[in-house]
Amino acid sequence: MTEKEMIQKNIEEFSRLQTYMLASEKGSDAYMLMKDRYTELKVILNTFGINLTDIDKIKE
Repeated sequence: MTEKEMIQKNIEEFSRLQTYMLASEKGSDAYMLMKDRYTELKVILNTFGINLTDIDKIKE
């Protein structure tokens, strides 16, 4: 998998995960599990130099 493909895959997962988080009750067990992955994806994307300002809907 190329770097470009990895970035695209992670951006798509980040976006999809945020949609699920917004549809879940904040503080629920499911939300907290998703938040862990959300944090991991933010770190990954930041490492790739991706500016999350425009695509981060959760802002946590």
